[in-house]
Amino acid sequence: MYIQGYGILAAFIGFSLFFACAALVMSWIVQPKAPGFLKEKPYECGMNPFGDSRIQFDVKYYLYALLFLIFDIEAVFLFPWAVAYDELGLFALAEALIFIGILVIGLVYAWKKDALRWDGNA
Repeated sequence: MYIQGYGILAAFIGFSLFFACAALVMSWIVQPKAPGFLKEKPYECGMNPFGDSRIQFDVKYYLYALLFLIFDIEAVFLFPWAVAYDELGLFALAEALIFIGILVIGLVYAWKKDALRWDGNA
């Protein structure tokens, strides 16, 4: 009985490997094979590439991304709580208020440190 379950798993893994290898082989077979100077040249927006490819981004972009993730996760956690509010009771309300309070403290801290200011040296 257990062998049948593992047989299905082995068949699924085998099919997945076969499909992946078949896709790689087919892409190698049908690819255009006409190398030349222009085809081997790097392409970037129709212009010759210049300068260093590594660009240093300012920290404020990462701070905005982290703050967005924090409040996005807050919405993900609070939506199910709001939907089931009637069944959860007072204890869940206290937990949600503590959760929101911690996030508000983080927002106030980011605001005081000028992490939310886009212009200037943040």
